[in-house]
Amino acid sequence: MVNINGKSLGGINRAKTLSKEERKNIAADAANKRWELEKKLPKATHMGELKIGDLLIPCAVLDNGLRILSESGIASAMGSGGNRSGGAIKRKALEEKEGRAPMPVFMNSTRLEPFIYDAFGDEPIKIVTYKGGRKKLTGYAASDLPKICEVWLKARDAGALQKQQLPRALQAEILMRGLAHIGIVALVDEATGYQEERDRDALHKLLEVYLTEEKLTWAKRFPDEFYKQIYRLKEWKWPSINGKTPRYVGKLTNKLVYDRLPKGVLGELRNRNPTKPGTNQRKWKHHQFLSEDIGQADLRDHLLQLVAIMRISRNWDLFMMNFEMAFPEPGQQMQMDLEENS
Repeated sequence: MVNINGKSLGGINRAKTLSKEERKNIAADAANKRWELEKKLPKATHMGELKIGDLLIPCAVLDNGLRILSESGIASAMGSGGNRSGGAIKRKALEEKEGRAPMPVFMNSTRLEPFIYDAFGDEPIKIVTYKGGRKKLTGYAASDLPKICEVWLKARDAGALQKQQLPRALQAEILMRGLAHIGIVALVDEATGYQEERDRDALHKLLEVYLTEEKLTWAKRFPDEFYKQIYRLKEWKWPSINGKTPRYVGKLTNKLVYDRLPKGVLGELRNRNPTKPGTNQRKWKHHQFLSEDIGQADLRDHLLQLVAIMRISRNWDLFMMNFEMAFPEPGQQMQMDLEENS
């Protein structure tokens, strides 16, 4: 017999009173909310597998620069598999109810708790949800893996683990040794200058997935509001005289949009779409050379965020301050707007 609590029963009774059209609208609203949340997710620009000894952990570099290790990959490497015990499920539910971040399956043991603070401090172990192609994936910052291993090793050294938990501590030791080896390799790469060669190879791989060899048929990619907001913030009259857009708008488009795509993309777009001899005009639109699954999707998401920032800005100076805070260039120092108390 199915046990239905009061809350579930109330939901069922409410559903019975709704018309077909109302249920359809509720479902559509829920789908739209999920879509809006997914649009805000960071995206993987690079994906691969990290080899540590005989272990393979899926990994990714996100468009915000964060290095990620797959949740299931870490669990597998730690010997946790993908299953949760009944106790772990109840513990996860309790932590969520109390507003605490749920522990990963590979850290979900009360015997580890005294050692977690030493490794992570007040910062929770944060799960990261991101888009890998068309899939929604989860993982943890790559920098968390040594800390996770440290928790297990300190618990083992203190004699806090049960006998059946010792194999996981052994896996943590194997991972730590493997990570030390990878760290040495990275240092040698940097010292010898091979890192630059590696970076060029990474850029080549990015451009392979971000751009398309054959230009796409023209389609409207930039919404009218993008240009209307530029005119509003610049205090220009809309529409422009004779329907022509000032050439300066093209420079602004590069600054606000194409310059903020992954490093190297704008330069390659200029190579593939050069200006016509004797003019400053290009035969095609840059966006026609962006790949449909990654480049076009990234452009669309960037424009959605950009227009939202434009809407909340009263003038061009405020917009540029908001823009630089939202899309800082690498190495750019964040500017804070501080007001003195009167």
